[in-house]
Amino acid sequence: MSLKLQIDGDIKKAMLAKNKEELDALRSIKSMILLAETDKGSSGEIAADVENKILMKAAKQRKESAEIFAKEGRPELAQKENFQLDIISRYLPKQLNEEEIAAELKKIIEQTGAKGPQDMGKVMGVATKQLAGKADGKVISELVKKLLAS
Repeated sequence: MSLKLQIDGDIKKAMLAKNKEELDALRSIKSMILLAETDKGSSGEIAADVENKILMKAAKQRKESAEIFAKEGRPELAQKENFQLDIISRYLPKQLNEEEIAAELKKIIEQTGAKGPQDMGKVMGVATKQLAGKADGKVISELVKKLLAS
């Protein structure tokens, strides 16, 4: 089932349950997908990997907003952002933990023949493609730096 259809079904469930917060979050996800589908040069349907990128971007935005709100002493807004992040996370592929990411990165370093920090670009190019949607780019970057430095 496509993500759009799944979200449509969940929107109906949220409407029937009169769950306004969940409904708002689902509608925002759907609007991002519709915007991507109607973008200039788009064929109307978007691929699953593009949907994942959209969701990852939305999740990152919500996470950053929640952190800013919490830092500024606005817990009610931070809570709302975290709730929306939870809803978005339902549709994302399972995220890898640091140990799993490190194991994958070690394989990639072996494949690329990277020897030190100067080869970070080579490793990051392959890693971001292989781990797209499964890990945050910032975490990948930090782990690559650590692994290449040792």
